[in-house]
Amino acid sequence: MSDRPLTRLFHDGPLSVGAQVRLDAASSHHAVRVLRLAAGSTLEVFNGQGLRWPARLVQAQADAALVELGDPLDAGMESPLALHLAQCLPAGDKMDWVIEKAVELGVRSIQPLAARRSVLRLEGSRADKRLAHWRRIAIAACMQSGRDTLPEIGPVLDLRTWLRTGVDDATQASGRVRWVLMPGASKPLGTSEAAPSAAWLLVGPEGGLDDEESQAALQAGWTPLRLGPRVLRTETAGLAALAALQLKFGDF
Repeated sequence: MSDRPLTRLFHDGPLSVGAQVRLDAASSHHAVRVLRLAAGSTLEVFNGQGLRWPARLVQAQADAALVELGDPLDAGMESPLALHLAQCLPAGDKMDWVIEKAVELGVRSIQPLAARRSVLRLEGSRADKRLAHWRRIAIAACMQSGRDTLPEIGPVLDLRTWLRTGVDDATQASGRVRWVLMPGASKPLGTSEAAPSAAWLLVGPEGGLDDEESQAALQAGWTPLRLGPRVLRTETAGLAALAALQLKFGDF
């Protein structure tokens, strides 16, 4: 028997037992042209809603492959700790890396934010295209890591506006915390002893949050937190914190 992992494909639509589902062009191309699957091949299909569906390839069409679904499975891939990342836009394509790795680390949602020191500026159709690109990255990361729940990626929002309105009151309930990463904070992550049920992490851009933004975060109820004595890059800080929290309170 082969040890090769079962092929996983994403379908953006409803799935049900015994249904025959026509895959979109991207998933069909990946299955037929890239992986060279033939009719009769077994695989898994997921739609980001938390389950995986054993499937059989019925028609190996490169632009519209047809699969037949079996009984759904809950593989239990989600961490008991609900992690959410609010990432101020880094320069260039670093956000691609942040999203890919955050999904692999088990984050439940990612909120891109525009801070005053953000070098990257996204508006209008350019922001819409980048958001669609990030969602494709998240899907690919789920396929690779074995996750069946697709994290939500929000549209780019202004940081100060989001601090006033973006996080609902439920995140302030017992067992749920909001931490803003600040190199000068007095509290290191390692001293956090009470296990939260959910945690939001806010990460500034290159150069960090400015004074006004830092004060706005504190006034909105965010707790400053530092990651050791070293200053980490924006694309490193949030991912390091996610991994540390998974180790301390999650499923690492």
